[in-house]
Amino acid sequence: MNPAQTPLPSTSLGQVSVEAIIFFFIFIAISLGITYWAARRTKSTVQYYAAGHGITGFQNGLALAGDYMSAASFLGIAGLVSLSGFDGLIYSTGWLVGWPLIVFLIAEPLRNLGKYTFADVVAFRLRATPARIAAAVGTLATVSFYLIAQMVGAGNLIRLMFGLPYEVAVVIVGCVMLLYVLFGGMLATTWVQIIKAVLLLGGAVILAFMTLWSFGMNPLALFQAAVAKYPAQNVLAPGKLVSNPWEAISLGLALMLGTAGLPHILMRFYTVPDSRAARTSVFYATGFIGFFYLLTFILGFGAMVHVGQAVISAVDKGGNMAAPLLAESLGGTAFLGFIAAVAFATILAVVAGLTLSGAAALSHDLWVNVVRKGEVPEAEQLKVARYASVALAILAMVLGITFKGQNVAYMVGLAFAIAASANFPALILSIFWKKFTTNGALWSMVFGTVSTIVLIYFSPTVQIDILKNTSALFPLKNPGIVTIPLSFLVGIVVSLLKAEQSAQDKFAIVEERVHFGAETTPQK
Repeated sequence: MNPAQTPLPSTSLGQVSVEAIIFFFIFIAISLGITYWAARRTKSTVQYYAAGHGITGFQNGLALAGDYMSAASFLGIAGLVSLSGFDGLIYSTGWLVGWPLIVFLIAEPLRNLGKYTFADVVAFRLRATPARIAAAVGTLATVSFYLIAQMVGAGNLIRLMFGLPYEVAVVIVGCVMLLYVLFGGMLATTWVQIIKAVLLLGGAVILAFMTLWSFGMNPLALFQAAVAKYPAQNVLAPGKLVSNPWEAISLGLALMLGTAGLPHILMRFYTVPDSRAARTSVFYATGFIGFFYLLTFILGFGAMVHVGQAVISAVDKGGNMAAPLLAESLGGTAFLGFIAAVAFATILAVVAGLTLSGAAALSHDLWVNVVRKGEVPEAEQLKVARYASVALAILAMVLGITFKGQNVAYMVGLAFAIAASANFPALILSIFWKKFTTNGALWSMVFGTVSTIVLIYFSPTVQIDILKNTSALFPLKNPGIVTIPLSFLVGIVVSLLKAEQSAQDKFAIVEERVHFGAETTPQK
């Protein structure tokens, strides 16, 4: 049965929802109003890329949480928990534990050394052209995989709520998102993220409260009901989703270290006025995100009990509609419409942030600093940034249509593997290791990007699940346990083969800025 055409009797998903349409258009109207307001204030590159450094720590914390709580968090994790039980929590914990790493290692140095992108940090004491090219490759690969997950989630959601074809839904999402980025830049994206974070946290709290209320506010009663409904599955025991210990370690490493290499997250640290505000924003973001991930566990088990795995799988084989189905089960079609609109806001805001970070890599890192060697008028920089945004929006639509039917949480996991392998090692080594060279950074980032993509292609997910082969050359679904340490090793070995005196000489400046900041705007 195709749920897009013949909805299950127990759900209205697949039919046009008037309530959902109303909530959708309210959010879009508010977002476009913000974009208009932001567009009138976005006249320079520092405003377009970094919101003029005028966002407070608390505001940026909410925006960071909004950027991070993506479709994979809300739709994907709840779906994984509803279908596999306890093991779905590995994504929640993996994504959360990366934030202390950002607090202690990344936030302050990034704000003190960079200007708009993490490539600014890598290129600070290295030869700018090769470092920026390699960083841009890693950024665009990460953004592309992340965009796939968001666009697939958006396409499924709009398809089910509006009764539109999947491809049309993906194009609509891409066009609306493009309006935010094209005209409002980082200022519009930040405030859309803040509103979306408040809506998402509020919706998740209400849905979790309604779930627990049906079990006398006793989480244990909820878990017992899940065990009683599926006694053969032992849903509270690990091993359903990730049975191989090496697979669990590999996925955990990718999720934890990938957080500190996500370009659209790292870019947010330039929106605040100083490094202290950057640390403060991470503190708030960690609290919001940790609280939210606890709620997704309740939502997943609630959907398992109230909706049932058969209905969840029939509507979407990846389980991505578990949270909206739970909302309908507990609050009717009106609450379903609200939760669906919140999920749509989630996807739209994250896609906007991803597109902006990809546009920054293309325009600021490649065009301005590589092609034009930094000598570019403000008007030209803004024009190129907007052209890059259009190109990435088109790419997002194409990828969303191409990867129709893929699991959103898994696709985001692959994006994290690329970020952890391509971006994180070079970022850490450039900040903290004096002997790191341009060649080391170049080879580390290129190796991390290429090896991760190659191993993903030869993994069981692509070879067995997608291509329907009987076996796979690489045994793990996520290659992080192999590619992350090898990327560090490649960067270190290549740097030791040939020293770079200029990079070592500038390391003293790096150390000073990391600890004390810079009195002026950080260098390009």
